Amino acid sequence: MKRIRKHIYFSGMVQGVGFRYRAMHAAQSLGLTGWVRNLWDERVEMEVQGDEESIDRMIRQLEEGHFIRITGIEAEVKNTDDRESSFRVIGY
Repeated sequence: MKRIRKHIYFSGMVQGVGFRYRAMHAAQSLGLTGWVRNLWDERVEMEVQGDEESIDRMIRQLEEGHFIRITGIEAEVKNTDDRESSFRVIGY
């Protein structure tokens, strides 16, 4: 399958609800790489890399999370990073 990389901003109730760690767990279970972090404006920023079906599945899993309420998703496709080997939570 073709690998892609998406840069995504999530808005809504996405901070203080376990979003980043749920994203990390979902990404790892689906074989995705990238990173996720909170932003100062209460959004969450993510770059995720893998096949598009797995990325979509991860987003659906996030939307089903308890307490998480995604009201907006802004995404753009970026160049893949072949050096990346894991998915991680990075600092604020």
